[in-house]
Amino acid sequence: MKILDWYILKRYLFTFIIMLALFIPIGITVNLAEKIDKILENEVPFGAVAQYYLDFTIYFANLLFPLFLFLSVIWFTSKLANNTEVIAFLSSGVSFWRFLRPYFIGATIVAAFALILGMFLAPEASKGFNEFTFQYFKKNKKDKQTQNIFRQINDNDYIYVSSFNTRNKTGSNFTLEHFEGNKLIYKIEANSIRYREEDSLYRLINYSKRIIGENEDTIIRQRRKDTIFEFDLEDLTPVVYFAETLSYRELSDFIEKEESRGASNIGRYKVVKYKKWSLPVSVFILTIIAVAVSSIKRRGGMGINLAVGIGIAMVYVFFDKIFGVMAEQSDFPPEVAVWLPNVVFGILAVYLLYNAKS
Repeated sequence: MKILDWYILKRYLFTFIIMLALFIPIGITVNLAEKIDKILENEVPFGAVAQYYLDFTIYFANLLFPLFLFLSVIWFTSKLANNTEVIAFLSSGVSFWRFLRPYFIGATIVAAFALILGMFLAPEASKGFNEFTFQYFKKNKKDKQTQNIFRQINDNDYIYVSSFNTRNKTGSNFTLEHFEGNKLIYKIEANSIRYREEDSLYRLINYSKRIIGENEDTIIRQRRKDTIFEFDLEDLTPVVYFAETLSYRELSDFIEKEESRGASNIGRYKVVKYKKWSLPVSVFILTIIAVAVSSIKRRGGMGINLAVGIGIAMVYVFFDKIFGVMAEQSDFPPEVAVWLPNVVFGILAVYLLYNAKS
């Protein structure tokens, strides 16, 4: 690798790391200032708080990954342009495409990191982050996704719980209704349901089963009943953040199972799945846009480049969020919602790059 490659690659990676190191502590400080009263009020152990902010760091970095990368590339490339280093490189006989090579190498390294982060690290961090949030920050609030969970688990069975706690795997006011065609065959009710992981079964308290007969119903009651159901624990899990807590393989299997059941509203799961691939691709697109915008020395200096860059980044985030919500809340195709911003900004990247090198 040439000296030019090492010089730009080191600046690329170093500036990106510095950007993360600057913004993540700011995010932690703002979050801590907002949550400190609840942490003290609930007497949260120090170890739990430390683990929460470790999960928060990974969660926060994964959430704003493209923005950090985009700003870091604009920042150091603008400095190169203002110091006339870009002009010196190109004047020495280096083509613009050759000048871009270390940027693509850096983007490949960052994209590989983003892929590992999204596939494995972020799901585990998201689980810890959200469970801590729901346990200590939202325990007195009625969140619509943790209340009144109604799911169709196969062609014949429907389940309902009024609330579900992911930490102790316990649900309240459980109901299971079994149909054959349009006819109700039996109905199971219990005051609570808890998954016993050590036995791989469910424990029902105040169990009641009503079997619908031709002339009269049969009712079976038990104070406590341990049993096995055909549904899995995740069928009782609140959908608000469940998709974020699964690795890519687990998420793919879950989506396949939900589709085989004919379940609706799985767009939110597909959005999370496809973003695990679209985010690494966006690294290359945003790198090209950032270089094209900031490699030209402007009258206003770095300030103009940063302003233009931040404007483009905000539009990208806006498009990404809008289409993501559309896919989650409607029949808008999740594939289109996730990849359309990359396609649009990919075209923009080609246009800007053409004008920058010409």
